[in-house]
Amino acid sequence: MSRFEQLAFTAAVRRVQQEMGSARAADRLRGPGVEAEPLTGAAADFIRSLDGFLFASVGETGWPYIQFRGGPPGFVHVLDEHTLGYLDVRGNRQYVTTGNVRGDDRVALFFLDQARQTRLKLLGRATAVPAGEDPELAERLDSPRTEGTVEQLVTIRVEGFAWNCPNHITPRFSRREVSDALAPLRDRLAQLEQENATLRAELAAHLDAVRPDPPGTRPPHP
Repeated sequence: MSRFEQLAFTAAVRRVQQEMGSARAADRLRGPGVEAEPLTGAAADFIRSLDGFLFASVGETGWPYIQFRGGPPGFVHVLDEHTLGYLDVRGNRQYVTTGNVRGDDRVALFFLDQARQTRLKLLGRATAVPAGEDPELAERLDSPRTEGTVEQLVTIRVEGFAWNCPNHITPRFSRREVSDALAPLRDRLAQLEQENATLRAELAAHLDAVRPDPPGTRPPHP
């Protein structure tokens, strides 16, 4: 059993699996407990490629809270095979996630690439410290990063992760992805427009050379 399944397949979940007839399939995943599992190269590359993710935490009243965190691709840094980190910039200043993490550091992260219909779910333990508390870490997380006033350094100690099935993910593309896909077409269009302008100029010059002079403009024969 992977660390993710060990954490996610609680007794209540197991009862539902038995009710729904999927317990036997889940049993094939069961085994001795494992320690926190390191990120694979594929998972690390996937996280670095994205420009956003969903961050779930739980408050002291038991209510879950989800927020979106975005930035340029790579703003979530894979510090090592067990640790993620990013610079948290000033937002609406409600600090719900920060307060939740201080009370319970267990969090869930959901990384989704709709263009490639791929998603990764991750469980971990998060910490958030003031930006000036760890200058060395702040420097490691600085490029790339989300634009704005940096308030905190957020790190997530990975406990487990799992790839989700691609079913029902509607393919959607960002402006950057569409622009990148259209770049060869724009270049080819510019080339054709230039070739067309050159041909039009050559045709006009040829027509001027062979066009007969209008009546009365040709000089008389001697």
